[in-house]
Amino acid sequence: MDFDVGTSLEVVSQYKKRRIPHKTDFQSCKVLRGIEVILPNLRSADYYMKPCLKELAARELVDPGYCSRVLDFTIGRVGYGSVKYLGETDIRQLDLDDIVKFHRHEVVVYEDENAKPVVGQGLNKAAEVTLVLRVRSLGFEEGKLEMIGDTLRMSAERQGAHFISFDPANGEWKFLVQHFSRFGLSEDDEEDIVIDDATVAQNPVGVNGGEISDIDEEEHVGPNGVLLSHSLPAHLGLDPVRMREMKMLMFPDEEEEAEDFKEILTCQKPSFGKEYIRPLHNSTQRMSHRSSPPVARKTPLALLEYNHGSFDSNSPGAILMAPQNKGMLLKPIKPEGSGFKLDLKQETPVTGSHSRNIVDAGLFMGRSFRVGWGPNGILVHTGTPVGSNNSQRVLSSVINLEKVAIDRVVRDENNKVREELIEFAFDSPLNFHNEINHETKEVEVGSFKLRLLKLVSDRLMLSEICRRYGDMLERRLEVPGLTSSTRVVLSHQVMVWELIKVLFSNRENSLKLKSLGADNEEDMMQDMKEASSEVDLEALPLIRRAEYSLWLQETVCPRVQDTISSLNESNYLEHVFLLLTGRQLDAAVELAASKGDVRLACLLSQAGGSMVNRADVLRQLDLWRINKLDFSFIEKDRLRLYELLSGNIHGALHDVNIDWKRFLGLLMWYQLPPDTSLPVVFHAYQHLLVDGKAPYPVPVYIDEGPVEEVVKWGTEERFDFSYYLMLLHASEEGDFGYLKTMFTALSSTNDPLDYHMIWHQRAVLEAIGAITSNDLHVLDMGLVSQLLCLGKCHWAIYVILHMPYCEDFPYLHVNLIREILFQYCELWSSEESQTQFIENLGVPAAWLHEAMAVYFSYYGDFSKALEHFLQCAHWQKAHTIFITSVAHKLFLAAKHSEIWRLATSMEDQKSEIENWDLGAGIYISFYLLRSSLQEDNNTMSELDSFVSKNAACREFLGRLHESLTVLSGRLQVDARVAYSKMAEEICGLLLSDIEGSTCDGQLSCFDTVSSAPIPEDLRSSYLQGAVSVFTCFLSEVAT
Repeated sequence: MDFDVGTSLEVVSQYKKRRIPHKTDFQSCKVLRGIEVILPNLRSADYYMKPCLKELAARELVDPGYCSRVLDFTIGRVGYGSVKYLGETDIRQLDLDDIVKFHRHEVVVYEDENAKPVVGQGLNKAAEVTLVLRVRSLGFEEGKLEMIGDTLRMSAERQGAHFISFDPANGEWKFLVQHFSRFGLSEDDEEDIVIDDATVAQNPVGVNGGEISDIDEEEHVGPNGVLLSHSLPAHLGLDPVRMREMKMLMFPDEEEEAEDFKEILTCQKPSFGKEYIRPLHNSTQRMSHRSSPPVARKTPLALLEYNHGSFDSNSPGAILMAPQNKGMLLKPIKPEGSGFKLDLKQETPVTGSHSRNIVDAGLFMGRSFRVGWGPNGILVHTGTPVGSNNSQRVLSSVINLEKVAIDRVVRDENNKVREELIEFAFDSPLNFHNEINHETKEVEVGSFKLRLLKLVSDRLMLSEICRRYGDMLERRLEVPGLTSSTRVVLSHQVMVWELIKVLFSNRENSLKLKSLGADNEEDMMQDMKEASSEVDLEALPLIRRAEYSLWLQETVCPRVQDTISSLNESNYLEHVFLLLTGRQLDAAVELAASKGDVRLACLLSQAGGSMVNRADVLRQLDLWRINKLDFSFIEKDRLRLYELLSGNIHGALHDVNIDWKRFLGLLMWYQLPPDTSLPVVFHAYQHLLVDGKAPYPVPVYIDEGPVEEVVKWGTEERFDFSYYLMLLHASEEGDFGYLKTMFTALSSTNDPLDYHMIWHQRAVLEAIGAITSNDLHVLDMGLVSQLLCLGKCHWAIYVILHMPYCEDFPYLHVNLIREILFQYCELWSSEESQTQFIENLGVPAAWLHEAMAVYFSYYGDFSKALEHFLQCAHWQKAHTIFITSVAHKLFLAAKHSEIWRLATSMEDQKSEIENWDLGAGIYISFYLLRSSLQEDNNTMSELDSFVSKNAACREFLGRLHESLTVLSGRLQVDARVAYSKMAEEICGLLLSDIEGSTCDGQLSCFDTVSSAPIPEDLRSSYLQGAVSVFTCFLSEVAT
């Protein structure tokens, strides 16, 4: 026998420390073991006894046999009462947790009558009982106490007890009993006494004379895993166990729902870990390995009241949209059936700070509510609304329901969702993605097969792919009403696709070169074109460099022009310098020449060309410094130009702030040799960045702006997506360690929940072999969330099928797809195009039918639910719905052919269906028996006599009785009426042709129909017929 806290072993261990001779060690251990066995057992946290376990063990050790004669033994429960047994009591080996149970205003000893000993033995003996009544101590009127005392005295006498006293100060009611069963207040007595139900329960700790007793503080845990001592009844001072029993009696439907859920589990026939049905507040934990497919979760019951957040949308740090309608209550709309819909017209920002949640609302709402995330970015929680600056603590019972704006990418400057933006942002790119070649991989999921997809392409096709994606982005830019930050991000995305084409595409050897520009590199490429129509492989790096140089010029050109437009026209040298930062050499030379600065124009024409020219300019500057030339006579901007032409970009950029793309351009164009390959250029910039000598490649929404929201993330933590592409190109032959950081939303957009375009870029790069990723599930799920928010369930499943297969999580795709099918059934099932697309993806049709079956069952359309359960081969569930909700309605509506079709469709699987013969088998037997009885006697093969007729009818009516007995709790009144109609019709057919048979045969038929489940008036008429037949028989015998 184990004792967790305060057991006899603690006391015994103290005595072990005494010095005992070695010869007596074995004998002492035997004695201690014997003491441990005879001690009583009490583990409940708020129960106590006197003497306590320590004292019992100590006295038993000193005085063997003490536990068989404990004087005035007392057991009690804090806040409920106690029982003091008079005289000596034998408490050896008693399981006190099972024997003595205190509830609200009552005590039960030996609840099981079969285990109760005779009066005078065990704990079934005379005792003084004290029960703590929660009576309001305020406002007692004169005579009220006397009335309460009289009520308690009468209650005690009715139960065979002797009333002792009642103390209104502490609510203690004492009475004497001679033996035990149940003693306490009845419901009528509680109504006569003013009971305070709001009294908070005392601290459930065992107390012994002011000391905390050594009782194991084990929690009371209910069957569903809820800590009863922390539940709402305990918070209100009520008995959690009794309240749960009352709940089971008053709301049995919830228990049936649990049985239905268990039934679905049984139909799947896999083994599940406990983590699959864990509470939602643990859903953010890492998905554990599962060895079987998932099943549908029962839809939770609806909340009755909600509270929405109300706060300023302009609060700093808000990165998502604010409420549109402040002060509007969120009320649930209860449609027909048992379904639940929420009219949610509110959106809320989310910040990086915590929302100061107080307690889990599940403590207050029970099984009908669990805190967590709902569909379409709905966050349900308690405490302060997200993003609110109000630090005041709110009631923990107030539930806030807020919606995160995942769909901001398809909203215009007026915060309105635009259908054309949905088309250009999601539908068009995914349709094009679906048109590209794919390879498939079939994985087995139980008895089903799932077809996973992977994009396949080569670098020769990359140019066309990038061009198509760029065209879609440009069409989005043509949509009116876009915000300025959205236009910046979209323009950047166009350039990103161009950069992917430049860095990773290949061309055929016979491809003729295009004219790429007017600088020295491009002129060199033009010379090669004229010399030969075929591209030399050694020239490919130079060609790629020239294409990248042109891309960089186009990228920085808007920035250069915006800066020039704000300059003073009088300072043309600064104007020239800005043109050089964008590699606009023609414009710079023309400007210098127009100002009469011909020498500068000549130097500018050679900028970034031969290294000899750079060396000459650098030598001239060094000579001026050696000869101590006074540079104050030369314009500062002219010296800046000379430094740039000499290749000293840091000297040229002294006291000048420049963005990272133009700095990278200056490094490639003016400092490094013109034949330097792109990987060398990118590595050189990376080294300068590490040394702090180059500007950070911050994302475009920080670099170019404007951004409406304040961005709190440090620029050192993430770079621009285009810079990651450059690093990827530079390390294509080696290891690239920036993959996860590269494919985050914030590397390309200021919306941390927008993954729609970066997902396509990842897919294309992976298809051409530039990257290999198996752990970017956050990127996939981010796009899935966006698609689900817009109701694009078919595209969400399409994205999931592109997630790489992982051996550690073999059922990851199954879990996600089935979750979408069940949660968003109303969306995809209402659009034929979505349903057809999902089926074309290879998703098993049984999963779709199962989701629709659960959906229709939830909303009370059991006829459609039955059809879909049949389609997905959930025979047991289909049979249950058929018997309890469908068959009797069809029967009473005389739709017998439909009943026959449904019942016979399940007949081949009747071995898998529980109580088949008492369910659908009843209807099949009825129609077969009725058909046989209606046939002519000459054509009957089986029922060719009254004996066989009577036997068949008796067997059928007996099954009807058995079905009513077994399924009584699940059959509706209409189902019983249908059974009665069947019995009435069979009885009528049986008795319709009894003339001409023997008297015994007729009486046997009447005996059969008399036991049928038919109305009493009909039964009486049959009995009268039987009496008439028997009377005729007696008359014949008498004559």
